[in-house]
Amino acid sequence: MNSNLLFDFSVNKENNTIHVTRDFAANLSLVWDAWTKPELLDLWWAPKPFRTKTKSMDFKEGGGWHYCMISPENEVHWCRLDYRKIENQKSYSGLDGFCDEDGVLNMEFPRSLWNNEFAVNGENTTVNITIKYETLEDLEKIISFGFKEGFMMAMENLDQYIEAKFKLRNELKLDRLPRVCSYLNFPGNTEEAFLFYRSVFKTNFSGNGIQRFGDIPADQNHPPVAEAIKKMVLHVELPITANHVLMGTDAPEEMGFTLIQGNNMNISIEPETREEAKRIFEDLSAGGTITMPLEDMFFGAYFGSFTDKYGINWMINYKNN
Repeated sequence: MNSNLLFDFSVNKENNTIHVTRDFAANLSLVWDAWTKPELLDLWWAPKPFRTKTKSMDFKEGGGWHYCMISPENEVHWCRLDYRKIENQKSYSGLDGFCDEDGVLNMEFPRSLWNNEFAVNGENTTVNITIKYETLEDLEKIISFGFKEGFMMAMENLDQYIEAKFKLRNELKLDRLPRVCSYLNFPGNTEEAFLFYRSVFKTNFSGNGIQRFGDIPADQNHPPVAEAIKKMVLHVELPITANHVLMGTDAPEEMGFTLIQGNNMNISIEPETREEAKRIFEDLSAGGTITMPLEDMFFGAYFGSFTDKYGINWMINYKNN
């Protein structure tokens, strides 16, 4: 876990609750999606070495999430979360419990009422989680199962996903010279596209070539990347003509993205100074729609993105020292 991110875990035996406060180094929209879209929950929800697989989800009040956690030995543990109240990008609550493959609750295990609240905290997003059990016995039973340790591991899985999704590969640019690049997003076929571009322009990939999500080294602070995204392209750069560079990454539906013609390409500007980055961002975004405010980001850049008033997508990226 990133030690700079807020984390607090407490147990209140007087009212049979667990309270968790956790920061994530991403904007509110991405963190909300990671908690509410099944294709993203499947990437991080289960503590390693377990994995999550969704059978069905209907994210609405009165709907539910039916999923299982699978062990390395392929033992399957089914769960069900029944949604009660949802306020978009603010909070949701629901009853969670163990069940069978058909969704029939297992009453031998306690159910819990989850209330998750999401709030912007500077460049991070804070999630406040309150989990309430009917009895003290139920609470102590869950704690004895190692809930705290397992939940912490799941949070670290989400950190890994966020870091892999947003990390800009600054090591490929070793100087302060300004440049303009085209940043391309593909629904899972980045490698195919860039092999084609390479054959046309007769150039080679920069740096270490195609970098994949699975290339990110695992250590005690960064658990292994989920199997579902290991082979996807994290980043690739290809010089073409007149010193122009194409950059690309995979952004498939499985990771919560919806790419359509027009939103899958950005003009990426890397100014020489921080002041110039701010000036260009403010002037060029006037009258447009800011998708990510220009801020110091956790991946070591002064970064922001927007769509200008003519519908063109831009990224401003100044590499911090």
